Amino acid sequence: LAGVIDANRRWIGGTTVVVQTGDQLDRGDDERAILDLFESLSEQAWAAGGGFYPLLGNHEVMNVALDLRYITSEGFATFADVPHSSSDQRVMAHPKHKRGRVAAFQPGGPYAIKLAGHNVAMKVGDTVFVHGGILPEHARAGLDTINRSVQAWIRSEDPMPDQWVRSRSSPVWSRHYSKNPDDRDCALLREALAILGAKRMVVGHTVQDAPNPACDGAVWRMDVGMAKHYGGRPAALNIEGESVTLLR
Repeated sequence: LAGVIDANRRWIGGTTVVVQTGDQLDRGDDERAILDLFESLSEQAWAAGGGFYPLLGNHEVMNVALDLRYITSEGFATFADVPHSSSDQRVMAHPKHKRGRVAAFQPGGPYAIKLAGHNVAMKVGDTVFVHGGILPEHARAGLDTINRSVQAWIRSEDPMPDQWVRSRSSPVWSRHYSKNPDDRDCALLREALAILGAKRMVVGHTVQDAPNPACDGAVWRMDVGMAKHYGGRPAALNIEGESVTLLR
C-alpha cells in the first residue's frame, strides 16, 4: 500500500521510516510469521538507511505478562517447538499445549527478547507514535525512560513497570484520544504534545470505521482493523514535511 515492500516482502522503501503502532499478537494464527517478517524488515530498512519500527501494544505486553486470553489454538501450536526446561515452573504450570508459547514470550524468552527491541512510543520528526496514548504525565517522565523500563522488564532484568504496561491510563492502554475524545482529552493531548515538542500523535488500540483525525488534527486514530479478526482492512498515514495523507 505504501510502496515500501515488493511482492516478495523485501524492503524497497529506501530511507522511508515506517512505524507500526502495535498489536501484532493475539486473535490470529499468523503471529510468528508476522513477528519474523517484521524482524527481517527492520534489518533490511536499517541497512538501506530507513527504518521499520513495530511498537509494543497492549497485546504484546499481555503476552509477556502471560495473559493468554486472546490466543487462538493455532497461536499456541505455532510456538509449540520453542524449547523449555522441565524445571521452569512458570512454563510447567501451564497445560502442555501452551508451554511453547509461554516459553517464547515469558520475560527473557526468545520472542520476548525480540519484543524487547521494540519501543512503547517514539517521536519521528514532529509526530509521536504510540499504541494507546501519551498523557502529560508520560511525556514528563520521558519516552526514553518509559521505553527502557518496559524493555528491561521484557528482558527479565526488572519487575513489571505497572504504570507503563498495566494501568488503564498507561501508554499501551489509554483510550483518551482514540475513543470519543472530549475537550478535556484534547487539552491533555495538546499539553503532552507541547512537552514533547511535537505537532501530532498517531495512535491505534481502538478500532475505527476509517482512519480519522480528532482534536483538530492533533491526533490520528489509525486502528482500522487490519487483523483478519476485524476484517483485514489496510491503511497507512503518509507524513512528508507538513503534508499528511491517508493511504487505504
